[in-house]
Amino acid sequence: MLRVIPSLVLTTALMGQTSPNTGDAKFLELAEQFVHESLALSPATASQAGYHQHKDPQTGKMIELDAELDDVGPNGMAAQHRFYEEWRGRFPETSLGVEDATDLRLIRDQIDLNLLELDRIQNYKHNPTVYVELLGSALFQPLTDEYAPKDVRLGHVLSRISEIPRFLSQAKEQLVDADPIFIKVAVEENSGNLDLINTTIAKEIQAGEEKTRFEKVAPPAVKALEDFSAWLENDLAKRSTTRTWRLGKELYFEKFRLVIETAVTPEQVLADAEQQLHQVRAEMLKLALPLHQQLYPDHDNHADLSGRDRENRIIGEVLAKISDDHPAPAELMEVVKQDVASVAQFIREKQIVRLGTLENLKVIPTPPFMRGIYSVAGFHAAPPLDPNAEAQYWVTPIPPGMPPAKVESKLREYNNWVLQWLTIHEALPGHYVQFEHANQVQPVTRRLVRALYGNGPYVEGWAEYGAQVMMNQGFANNDPRYRISYLKVWLRAVANAILDVRMHAMNLTDQEALDLMEKEAFQTQAEAEGKLQRAKLSSTQLPTYFVGNRDWWRLRKKYEAAKGPNFNLTEFHEQALDQGPIPLENLEKILLPEAAAASR
Repeated sequence: MLRVIPSLVLTTALMGQTSPNTGDAKFLELAEQFVHESLALSPATASQAGYHQHKDPQTGKMIELDAELDDVGPNGMAAQHRFYEEWRGRFPETSLGVEDATDLRLIRDQIDLNLLELDRIQNYKHNPTVYVELLGSALFQPLTDEYAPKDVRLGHVLSRISEIPRFLSQAKEQLVDADPIFIKVAVEENSGNLDLINTTIAKEIQAGEEKTRFEKVAPPAVKALEDFSAWLENDLAKRSTTRTWRLGKELYFEKFRLVIETAVTPEQVLADAEQQLHQVRAEMLKLALPLHQQLYPDHDNHADLSGRDRENRIIGEVLAKISDDHPAPAELMEVVKQDVASVAQFIREKQIVRLGTLENLKVIPTPPFMRGIYSVAGFHAAPPLDPNAEAQYWVTPIPPGMPPAKVESKLREYNNWVLQWLTIHEALPGHYVQFEHANQVQPVTRRLVRALYGNGPYVEGWAEYGAQVMMNQGFANNDPRYRISYLKVWLRAVANAILDVRMHAMNLTDQEALDLMEKEAFQTQAEAEGKLQRAKLSSTQLPTYFVGNRDWWRLRKKYEAAKGPNFNLTEFHEQALDQGPIPLENLEKILLPEAAAASR
């Protein structure tokens, strides 16, 4: 059923109405203004948030944000810089309640992160994937978010298509140089944008005025996209540069602080992760020894080897046998859908967290323009201002032209046991469940702040913590094949943290990175190569899984100690999720106010 939500502008007056328990009225008013004005600077981001109309404070004109494409030229970037500089000092230094203080922290860290990007990191000058992915999301979101009748949304898409030549011209003007990996991925993802227009959008266009308009705006847009790919390969790629994909220690440490939002340092995370690597491998060996005897009855126990060589051989052979159990390429999507049903049933039986009907959860192929960063899977939440809209669990299909050896390598990495973990992480009780809770946070201004600027360790840490809770509750009938498969996946999260810190701040080489993943963390070649690319495309995101998981368990232990015999697992999960993605330090202050007061 089509659901048309009222314009946010029409409900804005409701946001300013607060009760004694909803927060400081003046702060909420400022926060609301900041969020709305920042979204208006990026219409593509506004669509993702479900913010569809914005009243220009200067002209009083109502802007249909879904029909606009971001201004990424010099004037647009200067406007962003002015905006964040001006807002840096606009929030008063007054005493706020714990909820408002949490939101203020998120806003201030976001302001500082944006200024760090605009002033010093400057991806908009050096990374073309920024433009390709922004454009793809701008075209894709109105197709899937039913915020208005289909013909209206298609009209918005066509309006954005008409702006593509201008948008890409501005991108060329901004880009100075780029590392080869950014150019490679941008060209690959840009082909996804071409397919989005030529195939996906074209199929939605009806005869008549709509088709006439499409035939007018699509050809110039397609040509601009093709020209942009050619320009990337024939111009930008040939420019000399000393800049690489590495962020460097100084910038990495500064960004790390703003993204992770905890007192832990990159060096501490690295030390903890390297220690955890050894512990997880030891646990895997305990599981592998009896499995090895069972799976290889005619095999010796490799007593001729010792130390790390014996560990790798025994664990590796067990994982190899388990990996034989994988779907065919064409079956991948259907297997994941079946896993969603079985995982949901287990969660309900064990009362891990309350689940709704799951009617808005859709398993779909990852959009082509996002497959560079989401090479396996991802989750796309319903917009926070339209919480009943479609939530998408993206699963990346096997490309038709992928060499058979790489196909087999990828499917073995994501075998039937690991695919169950994938659904637990991305959907249930992972990201889908947490964002269903986050999209109910009140007041709406608070919900939007936490959704837009949510804390990464909270988000990814919950998904990792949730997978461990599921395992501890006996998921998959405590089958040791699942448990060792899960530990291999957790080992990957541990390796992620090591990779990110060492690659961006400590000059880890490609070969050293591949050795870590393949020889220490038992990843297949295809998985390791994909993660190597992802580590170069992003920074400070990969440690969020490890840091967040660690902090979720710390919080739970403190909560259990405080509640004593009255501790209830479902209650803890519900209360924690009901706050939305905030720094876990702040979540502790909200859930355990007495302990927070005692520590001051």
